[in-house]
Amino acid sequence: MSQEKVNRYKEEKANRKEILAKEKRKQAITKVCAGVIALALVGWIGYSVYDMATRPDTSTIEMDASALDSYLSSMGTEPETAE
Repeated sequence: MSQEKVNRYKEEKANRKEILAKEKRKQAITKVCAGVIALALVGWIGYSVYDMATRPDTSTIEMDASALDSYLSSMGTEPETAE
């Protein structure tokens, strides 16, 4: 078992430059991808906010509140009952 460790260490030492280069490449690719995703997310949010801010407000809501008014007025006209 000890000889296997020694052989593994020698192989790792011999290929250390390539291993470090691969790790650096992988980290750089990860950082670039994360940056692109973050930039796209910020751009999308910014565009959505800008679009909502500049969109003309064309929707109007009409509600018939006559039933509510009559209900509220009937609440005030009823005599209070004594307990």
